[in-house]
Amino acid sequence: MTTYEYSCNRCGSFDVKLPIGTAPITHACPQCSNTARRVYSSPATAFTSPAVAGLRKQEEKSWESPTVVTRVPSEQAAPRPAHPALARLPRP
Repeated sequence: MTTYEYSCNRCGSFDVKLPIGTAPITHACPQCSNTARRVYSSPATAFTSPAVAGLRKQEEKSWESPTVVTRVPSEQAAPRPAHPALARLPRP
């Protein structure tokens, strides 16, 4: 079921849950039975995983207050861990 938004001229907006792709352009208002037109809006993204929500919050924070670099990074690259599959290969 998908939530569709409709707007009544008298009562304002309201939501209707219908199967995907079955929403008509107009729907009767539940309060005054007046014809309400469908409102097209962005999909709800409130039901994201905590990991994705944390990344979005971190990204938004970096827009307002980016981390400041105080020194040039060292030239040594961080050591890369060996891939576990390489340990099973035969050695000469």
